[in-house]
Amino acid sequence: MKHLKCLALATMLLLTATTAEAKQNKQTKTTRNTFAITDGQFVYNGKPMQLHSGEMHYARVPAPYWRHRMKMMKAMGLNAVATYVFWNYHETEPGKWDWKTGNRNLRQFVKTAAEEGMLVILRPGPYCCAEWDFGGYPWWLSKAKGLVIRADNQPFLDSCRVYINQLASQMRDLQITKGGPIIMVQAENEFGSYVAQRKDVPLESHRAYSAKIKQQLIDAGFDVPLFTSDGSWLFKGGTIEGALPTANGENDIEKLKKVVNEYNGGKGPYMVAEFYPGWLSHWAEPFPQVSTESIVKQTAKYLENGVSFNYYMVHGGTNFGFTSGANYTTATNLQPDLTSYDYDAPISEAGWNTPKYDALRALMIKNVKYNVPPVPQRIPVIAIPNIKLSKSADVLNLLTKGKAVENDTPLTFEDLNQGHGYVLYRRHFNQPISGTMKIAGLADYALVYVNGQKVGELDRVSDVDSIEINMPFNGVLDILVENMGRINYGARIPQSIKGINGPVVIDGNEITGNWQMYKLPMNEAPDVNALPTANNKGLPTLYSGTFSLDTTGDTFLNMETWGKGIVFINGFNLGRYWKRGPQQTLYLPGCFLKKGENKIVVFEQQNDTQQTSVIGQTTPILDKLVK
Repeated sequence: MKHLKCLALATMLLLTATTAEAKQNKQTKTTRNTFAITDGQFVYNGKPMQLHSGEMHYARVPAPYWRHRMKMMKAMGLNAVATYVFWNYHETEPGKWDWKTGNRNLRQFVKTAAEEGMLVILRPGPYCCAEWDFGGYPWWLSKAKGLVIRADNQPFLDSCRVYINQLASQMRDLQITKGGPIIMVQAENEFGSYVAQRKDVPLESHRAYSAKIKQQLIDAGFDVPLFTSDGSWLFKGGTIEGALPTANGENDIEKLKKVVNEYNGGKGPYMVAEFYPGWLSHWAEPFPQVSTESIVKQTAKYLENGVSFNYYMVHGGTNFGFTSGANYTTATNLQPDLTSYDYDAPISEAGWNTPKYDALRALMIKNVKYNVPPVPQRIPVIAIPNIKLSKSADVLNLLTKGKAVENDTPLTFEDLNQGHGYVLYRRHFNQPISGTMKIAGLADYALVYVNGQKVGELDRVSDVDSIEINMPFNGVLDILVENMGRINYGARIPQSIKGINGPVVIDGNEITGNWQMYKLPMNEAPDVNALPTANNKGLPTLYSGTFSLDTTGDTFLNMETWGKGIVFINGFNLGRYWKRGPQQTLYLPGCFLKKGENKIVVFEQQNDTQQTSVIGQTTPILDKLVK
């Protein structure tokens, strides 16, 4: 009898739960939002709408700050957030995927947007550009046999399919068709510009490739509208049949409508998927700025003419670690991107409203029909007056105590199966030799030492690939090479190989035989306390120290008195600094700090001056160029 009562109770509970679930499902079905492109318009829940979007990349903003930044976007009057998805950020090793750790939790980013009432535009590439290392491609693709990047090449397309299926497993149920906030997905990215630069490849082959990427997205389960994004003069090579063409950076409304009509059956909707309120920045170049007046004026034109837009970037964030990419001007030159991705955006790198933000917010309030909330408070900012560095260690001695890879000629980073960081190339000389040393295949920056003494530096930023050298009998040549970021835009993307990828020539003689390579990927902060103490002027040095905090908050580490290197805080790589500027501070988010003891490790490559401390301040320095 007791068992019958329990069975009856269980049956009743099951029926109640089933009824409740059915009721909930019915409510979900009736309240589910819809989005479509109909009769030349974006249509949301059956009504025409204009997209007022801002680009913000989840990988460039600490996850604890995502919600704050989205609230900032809402308070600026925006209704959508766009983000690239960086393939190489999630496939951390060949076949090893991470969609959950810290900033890599893309699902949480999208869910947070939904909770904040923001629609989401997903830009998965597979190529992204974005001033991101290798445009988002995993570095090891360049060493895969028979694989041709960004081409109608089966090994490459097979790799893309794996990535797209992985992405779809995370995002498929977050599309608006499934009750989520994702309303559109981009197929490829700025492909028209690549087509224009790669005229050695037939247009038909380019078109075949981009069409296959679109089909892979569909096959993976992306069923929201697809779109492409290119300069208006590049639609011929960049558009894909069945995907909405959008024009990047197009200020001329009539030209925008004309070109979209030409490639979209004579109708809209009309959208500028990249509207630039700022611009990208490189090391050793002036920090670019775009006037507030010009952006407000252009935004007003879009609003008045029913043109949808996406600010690229509305909030740039930071290229933490080794994530920054590089551009170029010539076949040998390199323009590595800053650690800061502030972008002169309306929302600054630290999440502050700027005069540009305030002016755009005022404009949006006057023009949109929905409620614009108040601006959220800034995350607290602190100054750390003096972080003392109590220990230092010699990096060359550290490296050469490890196991070397030996070869007759220098090996590239890719040959050494290393993606980022540094490699020390060493060679012993049995006979003296002097003259000009030229490394035509250097990528990207090198410090040169003879018998432990610095003799100079080489770098692709200044296009300096040679130096006068005097090797004595029984001498040792050390070349410490840094990867400053793989190329993220243009025809040279497939040739972005790092390290020494050509002959080392001294006085016209190629130096072969007995090369030793020591790997220094800097994937983790070194334990400086476990190393012998040393600080030799001119030699690369590790510094470490601890500091205690009663209160945490955002801050900026001032690196003006340093040379070149990277900084770890509590094991997290904040990114590069370089005295050439224009960036002279490193943004340190307060969420990386903790009350009580904190640890700092600095890898200083040049070490022309012995360092004893690092200072934190409350404002950034992004525009101080040193020649």
